[in-house]
Amino acid sequence: MSDPEPTDSPDQIGFVAAGPEPASPKIGTEQSPSVPVPAHRSSWLHIHLPTVPEALASLFQTIVVALFLLTFVLQPYLIPSESMEHTLLVGDFLLVNRQVYAPAGRLTSWLMPYRDVARGDIVVFHHPQPHPYLVKRVVGLPGDRLRIDNGRVSINGFNLDEPYATFEPVAPNPLRDNFPGRIYTDPQVDPTWWRQMQSLTTNGELTVPEGEYFVLGDNRNHSEDSRFWGFVPRAQIVARPLVIYFSLRRPSSTDVEQASDDRLGHDREPSAKLTGFARWKRIFRVVR
Repeated sequence: MSDPEPTDSPDQIGFVAAGPEPASPKIGTEQSPSVPVPAHRSSWLHIHLPTVPEALASLFQTIVVALFLLTFVLQPYLIPSESMEHTLLVGDFLLVNRQVYAPAGRLTSWLMPYRDVARGDIVVFHHPQPHPYLVKRVVGLPGDRLRIDNGRVSINGFNLDEPYATFEPVAPNPLRDNFPGRIYTDPQVDPTWWRQMQSLTTNGELTVPEGEYFVLGDNRNHSEDSRFWGFVPRAQIVARPLVIYFSLRRPSSTDVEQASDDRLGHDREPSAKLTGFARWKRIFRVVR
């Protein structure tokens, strides 16, 4: 009787037990050819390493997708001023959605949902030089009757609930605090806008024209916005901020709040020097 054919040990993968090879069985007078037993049986899955053309093709596809997203959908911006405190701080890096306000029917409209501008939206829009882009919050929609009394906004006769608005101490300004103004006294106000403002004001309320939007900064006492230079046309609104993807610690010239961390000597700790350049808790914060 021939010896049993060797099998793999249950606790070893890819090896056979050592020992003499078994005798080949005989049929009649002829001996059947022996079947060689491999000394190594690998049970590992074969991993296909990409060739150079395949790797280049994959890299090219990644670059194309990234460029597509940055061009038509997402784009980074840096906040340079305090006008949107404390929603957006100086040094915040924003990732904005360029598609959400795109005209309906575009080729890319199926990628991300399209909707129109709504009250309370923070928007990025084109602005005349020297600032090609600005970021503010939409307060007045087309057809709204708007007025500001002592810094408080009312729309169509009702006070607007604005938990995001900040009022830091500052010297009084008649146009900024009570709008629309009746006397042209502030040199920051655009003269053309002043004349348009008077023509659109009835009973102390400014009517927002069709296709135009009235925007304000959340830091109401330190923001040059629609009160000073007028409406934002719908065609000039290009994006909506999505998330803060990084935030550099930058001082604010208008922030009067004191730091909450008053531990003695903490600025000299090595860890503070290494990590203090960024606001880590703001990273990946959704913008609202």
